[in-house]
Amino acid sequence: YEDDKVLCFLDVNPKANGHTLIAPKEHTLDMTTIDNDLLLHIFDVSRIISKFLEEKLDIKGYMLVQNNGKPQEVKHYHLHVIPVYDTEEELEDVKEVYEKIGQIN
Repeated sequence: YEDDKVLCFLDVNPKANGHTLIAPKEHTLDMTTIDNDLLLHIFDVSRIISKFLEEKLDIKGYMLVQNNGKPQEVKHYHLHVIPVYDTEEELEDVKEVYEKIGQIN
């Protein structure tokens, strides 16, 4: 998914199949620097992404994770949408997951 404010893409080191990152196009470090309107937009997009993952990958739920400070590996605000399945899914190559789900705009 992409719009004028955010870009969404699969995590290169996923915790689960379909693990998606939502990143703002404009640089902002973390929760202390992000604009409230942009933060709300990112959470609105998380609804779109989670619904898409439910339809394409039959997920049973999801976790929203956002790191700040030391645990933040990439020093650019981003939100993780991490799918949860009924059973533990074997991790697939990111390319295989892209092929399964396609792309939404």
